Amino acid sequence: MGLIGALHEILEMVKIEYTDFVMLLGPLWTAFLIGIVIGWAWKPKWATFGQEKLNSSVSKALDLSSMPTSPARSVMSPPLKGFSSAPCLFQGYEAWIINNAVHNAVQKRLSPSPIEFDDQSTSQINEKKSDVVAQEDVEHLCRLVDMKDGGPSWIHTMDRSTPTMTYQAWRRDPKIGPPQYRSRTVYEDVAPELVRDFFWDDEFRLKWDDMLSEATTLDECPTTGTMVVQWIKKFPFFCKDREYIIGRRIWESGRLYYCVTKGVPYPSIPRHDKLRRVDNYYSSWCIQAAESRHDNGQLSACEVQLFHQEDMGIPWEIAKLAVRKGMWDTVKNIESGLRAYQKQRALGGIISRPAFMAQINTKISLEYLKSSAGTEVSSQTAVVTASDDKPFGGNIRNLIIVGGSILLACTLDRGYLVKTIISGVANKFGNAGKKSKPK
Repeated sequence: MGLIGALHEILEMVKIEYTDFVMLLGPLWTAFLIGIVIGWAWKPKWATFGQEKLNSSVSKALDLSSMPTSPARSVMSPPLKGFSSAPCLFQGYEAWIINNAVHNAVQKRLSPSPIEFDDQSTSQINEKKSDVVAQEDVEHLCRLVDMKDGGPSWIHTMDRSTPTMTYQAWRRDPKIGPPQYRSRTVYEDVAPELVRDFFWDDEFRLKWDDMLSEATTLDECPTTGTMVVQWIKKFPFFCKDREYIIGRRIWESGRLYYCVTKGVPYPSIPRHDKLRRVDNYYSSWCIQAAESRHDNGQLSACEVQLFHQEDMGIPWEIAKLAVRKGMWDTVKNIESGLRAYQKQRALGGIISRPAFMAQINTKISLEYLKSSAGTEVSSQTAVVTASDDKPFGGNIRNLIIVGGSILLACTLDRGYLVKTIISGVANKFGNAGKKSKPK
């Protein structure tokens, strides 16, 4: 009984304290409600400014729905007419839901739908990507192919062949810029489309091109096939590796392919101290079917005309010497890679992304191209026989001088003046060595 009595007294105390607490809050609640009534009756202009702005936005958005729209847009847009009569005072959770729904609906109306964005902007983006390699580039290549670009004479430097390939090479020295190289290679028993894909396939190039260490696609246009790629080429340990930012695109006229690649600016890829970026770079091909030497004139071979020019940052005289002595080995290495690529493609399977992009070409009429390039009225570029392609022989002294010049040029890497001086010294001593040889 004592326990029950104690419990009863505790409950009575709680009841009294609760009753006092309610009586204390009563006047506060009354004052709060009276304040709300007076405030709503007074209601200054700033209290309804935001609501009027929201109602105005909603009404404008609803007016947009009455305008004629495309079928895709009308499907994407939800109906909003039910919100046009929304009350001025929203209460509680329901008010928050309605307000949020109206806001989202307005944002959907004011923002373009994905389909609308594709229609208006995708073509502009693709056009901007295509401008990296434009119409004037293929016109320039056409003039080079027809030898009507108005440049200096081509000097014939090489004529070699194997049972599966013939190769011819020329060089010329423009007044401004590094030497330019032109070659004509005919590969037996291969289609021009395969050769086109081969030169574009960076993933496979990493397998046969010993100088290429990295190849990355930076951008591409699925409409024109235009690509921007980054190459990193390995140089000897005493030189910086070379970095190339290359824009490339292919034009097609029947089974004739104009493949343009050139150095392009790309500000989003900063320059690195450990790499030397080659800005002056041009390497383009004209690929087409050709008569075979073995099939009685059948078009089972492929002709590739290459035009190449780049400033790698070494003296041009030394670069010409290196090209003259190492080009034939490079040509044979390219054919070896092409034959391996031919076997791999014959096995089927999924082709690489770069090879797929090589098959997206810009169609062009050959007559229109020649007309726009002006090859009909341009003067023919002369071709002469090389007079300076003398046997290099076994002159060890000259080898040491030239090798030392290359080492110094790459190591100093301080600009054109130093390299020109070194090149001149190498030429002087090299010529002296030739004069001192007994006849």
